[in-house]
Amino acid sequence: MRGLRSPWRAYAVLGGLVALVVQVFPQGPVHDGLFVVLSCGAPVATAVGARLHRPQRASAWWLLAAGLAAWALGDVSYWLCWWVLDLRGFPAPPDAFYVLAYPLLAAALLRLARQARPDRDVEGSIDAAILVVGCGLLSWTFLIAPTLAGFGADPAGAAVSLAYPLGDIVVLGALVRVFAAAGHRSAAFRLLAGAAVVMLVADSFYQYATSFGSYDGSGFDWLWQVSYVLWGCAALHPSMRRLSDPAPTSGSTEFSAGRLLVLTGASLLAPATLALQLLLGQTPQGWAVVAGSTVLFLLVVLRMHALVRRVRAQAVLLEDLARTDPLTGLLNRRSADAELRRLRDRAELDGTDLVVALLDLDRFKVYNDTHGHPAGDRLLVGAATAWRTALAGTGAALARWGGEEFAVLAAGLPPAAVVDLLADLRAVVPAGQSFSAGLAVWDGVETPDALLARADTALYAAKHAGRACTRTADRGAGSVHPTA
Repeated sequence: MRGLRSPWRAYAVLGGLVALVVQVFPQGPVHDGLFVVLSCGAPVATAVGARLHRPQRASAWWLLAAGLAAWALGDVSYWLCWWVLDLRGFPAPPDAFYVLAYPLLAAALLRLARQARPDRDVEGSIDAAILVVGCGLLSWTFLIAPTLAGFGADPAGAAVSLAYPLGDIVVLGALVRVFAAAGHRSAAFRLLAGAAVVMLVADSFYQYATSFGSYDGSGFDWLWQVSYVLWGCAALHPSMRRLSDPAPTSGSTEFSAGRLLVLTGASLLAPATLALQLLLGQTPQGWAVVAGSTVLFLLVVLRMHALVRRVRAQAVLLEDLARTDPLTGLLNRRSADAELRRLRDRAELDGTDLVVALLDLDRFKVYNDTHGHPAGDRLLVGAATAWRTALAGTGAALARWGGEEFAVLAAGLPPAAVVDLLADLRAVVPAGQSFSAGLAVWDGVETPDALLARADTALYAAKHAGRACTRTADRGAGSVHPTA
């Protein structure tokens, strides 16, 4: 009984029972009347779900309710035309409501996709186009072309008949866009996708049956009934609140094995359509297959281009992450070591000065413990930003050496100029803080590690001298002296 307290489960059970009762009655007013009850329940359940769960972005659900309401009005008017007014021609008033439902349902799904991926989802759009073109070729060959041939000189009937398969294709494309936007992670999407797919299958069966014979309504009405129940369950499920939430970009653009399988199948629909026609002994739709294959090929090439661009962008991002400190965005220690080796080679080749300065924010641990780690991180970021601005255009490189330590690497600048730069940096330390600095000038022969070791010795001398000052390591002597 606990499960029935859940609105979506209760609706599923009630809808399932009504659907079973519908099957008991033969085709007639009672059968179709119960069918109308189910179809009217879908927009009502969708509206109730939107009011009950109150998603932050409810516009898509109200569009969905409007589309389902149009479908329900089609069923109501169909019942009236057949069993009350005895109007059984084609096209008929119900068709206006049925045709209206497709753009509304597609708009609702596209709205969900747009809400989940506010940015330009190029990959998702191409994927949807590939599936739409492949299924569109299949629909044209086996549904649209035979239907249009059967109507001959009846343009109104041909137009309405054409609207149904085209509407199915548009809804399918919109559903793929939602899938590409990572909505498939929620139970609400699975219910929504199930409803749309079952509806599309039912529509396709109906269109095929009416194109190649007659249909008495007894074959697969149950598919539409299942679709109605699933639409309502999707809106009543609590996860509908998250369906339109912005999705992580990485998850929504992941080229998974399942996605590849679906796109491969869609790309093969053109030759599969031709093969199926040959197996059935039908005259092949040659030009349709040529056009569909050409468009699919171009879309696949475009998809590959988009994938290559994304891989390149990710490679650049990974390279940047490997080189920079994630908190401050400065060079990390590994990159600073590589930069120092490069600058040493340049100084040796040009015969210019190479100066290394190590900076340590004074009493950072006390600041961190007093103000909290987030404040400490803000101090590090603020110092890095201010120092990077002060060093811009000087040719000196700035790196985060580790913890609260930073390194300034300068090639081609005399030591006195570097001392002046340190004074500029000292003037812009955020939050009234100070730093100690150790400076070392390359002696022309020592290794980068030895140069850094001397700068580190000078740094500790500055800290022992009372902090907020700079000490310079003497060349090769292992001693330090105050910096003027």
